[in-house]
Amino acid sequence: MRRISRTLITAALVAAVIGGTAGFASGDSQRPVTGAPAGTAEWRAAGLPDPERMSPAEVARFFAGLSPVRQRELARTHPTVVGNLDGAPLELRYAANARVTHGAFGDARVLAHDGRGRGQVALVYGDLARAEHVSVIVPGSDIDAGHLRPLTDMADELRRATGGRTAVVAWAGYTTPVGVGLDAATGRLAEAGAERLTGFVDGLAAVGAAEPSLFCHSYGSVVCGLAAHDLKAKDLVVFGSPGMRADNVAELGTAARVWAAKDPTDWIDRVPNVEVGDLGHGADPADPAFGARRIAADDAAGHGGYFAPGTSSLRAFAAIAEGDVR
Repeated sequence: MRRISRTLITAALVAAVIGGTAGFASGDSQRPVTGAPAGTAEWRAAGLPDPERMSPAEVARFFAGLSPVRQRELARTHPTVVGNLDGAPLELRYAANARVTHGAFGDARVLAHDGRGRGQVALVYGDLARAEHVSVIVPGSDIDAGHLRPLTDMADELRRATGGRTAVVAWAGYTTPVGVGLDAATGRLAEAGAERLTGFVDGLAAVGAAEPSLFCHSYGSVVCGLAAHDLKAKDLVVFGSPGMRADNVAELGTAARVWAAKDPTDWIDRVPNVEVGDLGHGADPADPAFGARRIAADDAAGHGGYFAPGTSSLRAFAAIAEGDVR
């Protein structure tokens, strides 16, 4: 009975702290967008291979077997499928998504766009095909196709800090929690996001892009933690993390270097690092016992200040992105 009581008390504490931290209201429960892209039924009806049965490497081989004319025809007639097929040629995906988004995302090139639910999008800054270094930023709560500013600001600052030498992807490619409530306290959305993130990164590998460094903010670090053992990445950088659903770096099962940052004013530090069933996300990656490489962040401010110009954390992020640290 004592053990059960402690478990219930801990669960209640996690829910109370996450629900009340920083004055946020509990968000509405979200249904994750998963599965094949919109328009897949028409694609299949045309006798084309089922996207759900192809890996990104198989998608790449499929398109490699088509003439350029046929590729462009598919992008015109099935833009919502081609634009979201991990492993399809980059320029073809850009062209397909441009037909759907009509310049809605400014100067960024749109590598993925899913209009279902709150909307998901992957925006590319720089030359993803030729860049020696690639970074992918995975956001936390409240980010979707209509609410991108915090994510795109991070991408802009990282690209500026690397002197424009690193191609940066702002990946709003999963259904994020809304607000800080039970969705943010559980792993359900992160599990769906981890599958989508793994496919996206596999797609980069399939088209010959450089192995990326992943920068995972807040709930995005839960996504990265769950995906870690399958991700083809050279670095996993987590900041403002509530946990990665692992007790230590070894449990992540990754060959990537794992880095962690948490500034002293970040409210995430008041969230208990426990995991009870599906509630809570486990150990603090910024705790030395976790085994991640520490990133100084004493001059960052709050939960969203890690990419602020002039901060130690941004300088460290840029050095990691450019491969300047060992």
